Amino acid sequence: MLREQLGPRRLRFTEHQRIRLAAKAKHLRRQALREIGSIVSPDTLLAWHRHLIARKYDGEPRRRPGRPPVMAEIRQLVERMATENRTWGYTRIQGALANVGHDVGRGTIATILRQHGIEPAPERQKRTTWQEFLNAHRDLLAATNFFTVEVWTATGLKRYAVLFVLDLATRRVQIAGIGSEPDSAWVVQCGRQVTDAVDGFLVGKRYLLHDRDPLFGEAFRETLAAAGVDTVRLPPRSPNLNAHAERYVRTIKEACLNRLIFVDQRAHFESHLTWYPCRLRSCE
Repeated sequence: MLREQLGPRRLRFTEHQRIRLAAKAKHLRRQALREIGSIVSPDTLLAWHRHLIARKYDGEPRRRPGRPPVMAEIRQLVERMATENRTWGYTRIQGALANVGHDVGRGTIATILRQHGIEPAPERQKRTTWQEFLNAHRDLLAATNFFTVEVWTATGLKRYAVLFVLDLATRRVQIAGIGSEPDSAWVVQCGRQVTDAVDGFLVGKRYLLHDRDPLFGEAFRETLAAAGVDTVRLPPRSPNLNAHAERYVRTIKEACLNRLIFVDQRAHFESHLTWYPCRLRSCE
């Protein structure tokens, strides 16, 4: 009667139905299964039974694949060594880890660096970041830039431009000039003052970073070149390449200029800028 209702279609069992049939079939022999088993074959019932036994003793859900992962402390140490030491390869990093008591294989080190997107040593040596460049030349580098201040004068509100020079090694800042109408000649005169052979702020410096402001013209660059200071014009729209000078502008405005109202140029404006502390914290 079941076959008449189903016709040629194959009967589909649920997992629960298979478990019930296999549990009842395990008490019967193969000959008895052949006599009464008309829905499925005896081999199918026995296969279900073996499958249930395998599931009972299967420990795969509780088993983790492969070796245990490397400790997070070691992973951070490997990444730091490769980042701070561009020329170190897998063997060099492995030896440095052994010096601090960590036994790590070269393959593991290679896997950690690959997961963090760090290239092998030969590839890392071909690239130089701005941070590495600045660290290698910091004692020879200085930066310059402008910022403006609004001042109340006898003729009304007037804007003054302030040119400053920052020593990247010591973070000292010197105000090179203050003017209401700065031009190229005024900037050149400021350049002569900071490159004075006796007490110039740029004595001993080799490079001066500045943006592409038109005031930093050819005459300004020639003046500094005559004193042994090469100017480095930064690409357009790249304030991060002169980050220390940009951070100084923000600091002096937030900590000093935005808290004061300047009424007279000589009595207030210049005096506040000359006594302002020049040593600032690093903004790396």
